[in-house]
Amino acid sequence: MEKLDIRNKADIDTNLPLVSIIGRPNVGKSTLFNRLIGKRRAITDPTAGVTRDPIPERWLLGNNPVTLVDSGGVKVDKEGLDYAVSEKSLSLLSMSDIILFMMDVNEITAEDQMLLKELRPYTDKVVLVVNKVDNVEKNDLVWNYFSYGYQRVLGISAAHGTGIEELEETILGMLDLERTEEIPEEPETIKLAIMGKPNTGKSTLTNLLTGRDISIVSEIAGTTRDVMRGTFVYKGTEYTVLDTAGIRRKSKVDEDVEYYSVNRAIKTIDESDVVLLMIDVNQGLAEQDKKIAQLIVRRGKGVILVLNKIDKLSGTPNELSAIKDRVRFLFPILNFAPLMPISALEGQEIGNLLDMVWQVWRQLNKRIDTSDVNNALKKWTSDQEPPRGTSGHYKVLYGTQVSENPVRFLFFVNRVSNFPETYISYMKNCIRKDFGFSYIPVEISLRERRRNASLNEKGPKDSEVEVKKLVNKAKKSKSTKKSGISNKPGNKAKIGKLEERARTVIRNSKQKKGR
Repeated sequence: MEKLDIRNKADIDTNLPLVSIIGRPNVGKSTLFNRLIGKRRAITDPTAGVTRDPIPERWLLGNNPVTLVDSGGVKVDKEGLDYAVSEKSLSLLSMSDIILFMMDVNEITAEDQMLLKELRPYTDKVVLVVNKVDNVEKNDLVWNYFSYGYQRVLGISAAHGTGIEELEETILGMLDLERTEEIPEEPETIKLAIMGKPNTGKSTLTNLLTGRDISIVSEIAGTTRDVMRGTFVYKGTEYTVLDTAGIRRKSKVDEDVEYYSVNRAIKTIDESDVVLLMIDVNQGLAEQDKKIAQLIVRRGKGVILVLNKIDKLSGTPNELSAIKDRVRFLFPILNFAPLMPISALEGQEIGNLLDMVWQVWRQLNKRIDTSDVNNALKKWTSDQEPPRGTSGHYKVLYGTQVSENPVRFLFFVNRVSNFPETYISYMKNCIRKDFGFSYIPVEISLRERRRNASLNEKGPKDSEVEVKKLVNKAKKSKSTKKSGISNKPGNKAKIGKLEERARTVIRNSKQKKGR
């Protein structure tokens, strides 16, 4: 494995107080998590075991930043995926400042009993949260939970918001935090989304970059469901990694939970700066990869095609070159995107990948002066004029860059209708070549230059000619000469009144003719 100057930052910010939500499956952890942070970050579903990986989120508790973590449900099983989920959840206990241990007021299970034993060393920092207390009768049952020896026992309803304020006050008191008026800003980082089909190595790469097992790695397709987050620093720049659920064809998405996972993964594209589209070199490409690519380009995001698992290649001559050529052939929409072969498992070529991410991000945030755009436009149109249409030549008059990240340009033309797509592609290639946008998608919008409303192609409209005639006639009248308007060309107000009167006369005349 190559040595990289990567300073891993925990996916869970250790500089902030850490509050973890622990409990068996389907006890309401994700519902409480979403309720506290004020948004649907974790997937909630009646199906037990929906949450698998710990989900950290920056939470403003009394406007004080706190890291809140939703964990996977702890089960008694000692093997398989459930065991991996349980072990990862239990690993949060020692590092947490406060543990929100959730139980269901309606029943106590074997998993609850096991967790009670696991939590004995951490009694001082535990808040026993009894969930699903939806009425007075159930509220009376909360008193029974004091028998477990915890000083802090609260009855809540995460679904309805009952008892949440008291819970927040309890946490504030335990952390000795004060309510502040100013909300601290999060530092800006490069947001890196890792996307692709299931089992292409997304979680392996995420864990490698962050230096922590924030995503469970398994041979079972679709292990990752929520969007997992982690951070690291490379060459002085901070990165946030978003590991997403693998996107499969709709025909293969049978679970409601996976449906929501896929939608969340798609929304992650909007949140990211650069997308790493992971491709298994041994499996090749699928139609789903193309659909993901279209989504990325449509949103103007930077994208890098990552050819993973090069350590598994057979070693035949030109094997990797042939794969690259095939990818280029099957991805014409991403002809600008860099191709980066890596091995996430072995750590091969990771430094080159991160250097490319930096270059792509820099291009996404580049701004070109309007004067430079128009100077370049003169050269482009001189080298290759816009083609002629049925109504004459198309003309590109001037342009400007209207946004960065995504990079968009606006060009004013003489006619928008049926403007040749080939010439738009020509201008995109010129922009990439001349302005250094070689690795990113560039969007071009066209707008038709507005003409003077009082003019048509043959000159002034008939009504305006009539107005001028009446105004000149009024200037020559005896009453107007006495007022001195004809000798005061700067008197715009009086002349404007004359023009308005003239228009009224013409309008009334046309209405009479129409009767």
